[in-house]
Amino acid sequence: MGKIRYNWDLIAANLLFGANFSIFGSLMGRWLSFQQLFQLQIVAGALFFVPAALLSPRTYRITGKDLRSILLVSLLVIYGWMFFLLWGMSYTNPIDGAIIATLGPAFTLIIDGVLHRNQRLNFSRWIGIVATFAGAWLLIFDKGFVLVHGSRGWGNLLILIAVAAIATNTVLIKPTLERLGSRVVMGWYYFIGLAITWPLFGDQISTSLLAGLPAIAKIELAYILLFGTVWPMWLLYRGAEHLTATHTALYRYIQPLIAGTLAHLRHQAQFDRTNLTALVLIFLGILLTVIGYRRSVQAIRESLAPRRFRRKR
Repeated sequence: MGKIRYNWDLIAANLLFGANFSIFGSLMGRWLSFQQLFQLQIVAGALFFVPAALLSPRTYRITGKDLRSILLVSLLVIYGWMFFLLWGMSYTNPIDGAIIATLGPAFTLIIDGVLHRNQRLNFSRWIGIVATFAGAWLLIFDKGFVLVHGSRGWGNLLILIAVAAIATNTVLIKPTLERLGSRVVMGWYYFIGLAITWPLFGDQISTSLLAGLPAIAKIELAYILLFGTVWPMWLLYRGAEHLTATHTALYRYIQPLIAGTLAHLRHQAQFDRTNLTALVLIFLGILLTVIGYRRSVQAIRESLAPRRFRRKR
């Protein structure tokens, strides 16, 4: 039952993250710059997670090695994931953004394979990786092979960088999450995040800016800060603490369903031939990659099993 609970954590987190893509589009299109929204997310996360980390007894078990690991992954989460995601979303549409986000499993499995060299890249995994990146290529270079700064393809490329960053974080942070717990790790994320972002973007946030927002923008901003940042990040890392990196990555397929539905209902974007083809390629690619991953793990287990046990089989 415990494992089921953490699967539900990941499902809920990705439902909330999926809604973000539509709300990012409306907020940044009319009321806030992506830098302002980015800094507000960091402040909201710090206000919630830093006190929670200080109240955890695991905080006082942190070693120098833990701090070095957390510093690296904090940069990946704060600038690699959050900053590049919002930057990309300021140029593209919610459907494309959410589809690109589903590349997380491919990056996760590739990075996991690089870091754990005993996992072989078999034929199924190679074909899966090629298919997933063909889908990404289609979204990025749909209008030609020359990327124009500020174009839809440029935005999709920035989101691809963000996805690579969060996938790397998913693999690297796993041992630290298991040792210190999600509260401590998240507290350090946002403490470091606030320290490295406020000097650059803090002057763009003011009470007059927030007070001047219309009611609908305030509601959308409240959603992003509470239900699009704090709560899903907490659920995501609590689930990642107890489940595998592959579990964490595969639930990302919920996001384009939610993002696409909201974008359609709010008349922000429509599914077209390009993003539907890309979604099919990425989905099939991830399916083949995971099948290949499972076969690779099974082959390793059999090779490590006692010879007598293998004869009996």
